[in-house]
Amino acid sequence: MELNAGIRRVTLPLPTRPGHVHAYLLPGDEGWTLVDTGVGLPDAKAVWAAELEKAGGRVATVFVTHFHPDHVGAAADLHELTGAPVVQGALDYAQCELVWGNPAWSERLVDWFQLHGAPDDVTDELVGQSSVYRPFIRYQRDPILVEAGEYVDGWELIAAPGHADGQLCLLRDGVLIAADHLLGRITPTVGLWPASRPDPLGDYLAALERTVEIAPMVALPGHGEPIEDPAGRARELQLHHRVRLEEAAAALAAVPQTGYELSLALFGADLPPAGRRFAIAETLSHYERLVHAGAARRGEVDGAVTYTAA
Repeated sequence: MELNAGIRRVTLPLPTRPGHVHAYLLPGDEGWTLVDTGVGLPDAKAVWAAELEKAGGRVATVFVTHFHPDHVGAAADLHELTGAPVVQGALDYAQCELVWGNPAWSERLVDWFQLHGAPDDVTDELVGQSSVYRPFIRYQRDPILVEAGEYVDGWELIAAPGHADGQLCLLRDGVLIAADHLLGRITPTVGLWPASRPDPLGDYLAALERTVEIAPMVALPGHGEPIEDPAGRARELQLHHRVRLEEAAAALAAVPQTGYELSLALFGADLPPAGRRFAIAETLSHYERLVHAGAARRGEVDGAVTYTAA
């Protein structure tokens, strides 16, 4: 699909919700800058070959906004297919290696969920679910590393931490390639994970404020339709999290509770393993924001991290 300014959108299937991910082809003097890759499913290279034939021209650069499976999964496929260099944020690539290049990551997740109070049977389900995508992650080793404030073919790289610590968006002439920083109909997940920054929700709220200040004319997200009022959507997301923080604070008591226990209070008890995994991570990001704001206290009971009212 062709969008404004000659940008092409390529929609790729996902085996889990939300069922699709968008990649973008940005026109440039040297060829296309291809932003994000989809999951490295067995037919990824063939699907991309067909899409690039429709687009015409050459791919000059493959840019990865962040290391999540639906954005980095076919990066090596596209490098092999096009010969184009892969460009990725330095922090994001470090976390990509830590998660997808680390055979011990599943063990680290087991320890993480146990640290935050998940029972053994629940932990097994949560970690098993997190391994579903692993066979389909073919990231490109040793990409060209970049930082926020640099440019890729005339597009400024904008730091957008929160959903992923090192996520980078691209901005040019009022168009924001937003990845999973802004989504129109759903709220980007912002979770606390092993080795993530200590206050991802605080990072995200600050990044949303930066979006308000930049005030792009349109945002092209990784999922869903173009966002015609990005600053307005950023304000909506800030309000959403303010309300969730109030709800999180209200769930605290004098009795210490783990992140797992509090996730039951905030998200309910009836969630599949994938949902519970993200619910715990999101719960932790909200309570760490409250801790940093002085509205909650972090402690430890029997080797598990707990939270109480301040």
